[in-house]
Amino acid sequence: MSMKKGVARGLQIGGGVVVVAAIVFGGMYWNHTRQYISTDDAYIDGRQYTISSPVSGKVVDWQGTVGATFAPNSPVGEVEEQSGDSTSTVPIPAPADVSIIQQDTADNEFVAAGTPLAYAYDMNKLWVTVNVKETLIHEVHVGQPVDIDIDAYPNQTFHGTVARIGLATGSTLSMVPSTSNNANFTKVTQIVPVKVTFTTYPTEPIVPGFDVTAHIKKTGN
Repeated sequence: MSMKKGVARGLQIGGGVVVVAAIVFGGMYWNHTRQYISTDDAYIDGRQYTISSPVSGKVVDWQGTVGATFAPNSPVGEVEEQSGDSTSTVPIPAPADVSIIQQDTADNEFVAAGTPLAYAYDMNKLWVTVNVKETLIHEVHVGQPVDIDIDAYPNQTFHGTVARIGLATGSTLSMVPSTSNNANFTKVTQIVPVKVTFTTYPTEPIVPGFDVTAHIKKTGN
């Protein structure tokens, strides 16, 4: 066999392998999209608690450093009040089982009533927020199983279930909803936030904001 024929033969074989691989991959992709709604527009979420000053005064005995954990109603610190010649303290209670993720105060700082002093989450009750395109939301229903891939743990798949479907789009929920003020309107596909709770809570540490890829299993598949 001449060198030219050998090269041609090799190209034919290589081309055939590429075609077969494309067919196999395409079939797998089609089968996946038939069974799942998949998106990487998802993240670990949870209820954020704001710990605020109950009264005006000076912060004392502040314990709310980042990473500190508290049981419900346990004191995160106190606010010292001056009334005439007497001084009293008012406790700053933790709102739930929480871990502090950000502190905005320190001992001896004077604050007004209602001033945010720290922000916290219950790290044992986090969930996944999945942003689903409005064109696909009709295929999402409460109770559907979900495979959860967390970017921080690439070799593991976690599991959950659809717990709630948002009643408004993401743009509506933003502080300044997008509006059209002129005739040059460009239609943009909206997203609807879907809450997915873990069926088995991960033993690995997860924090709000972790990136996630979610695969919602379609009903009947």
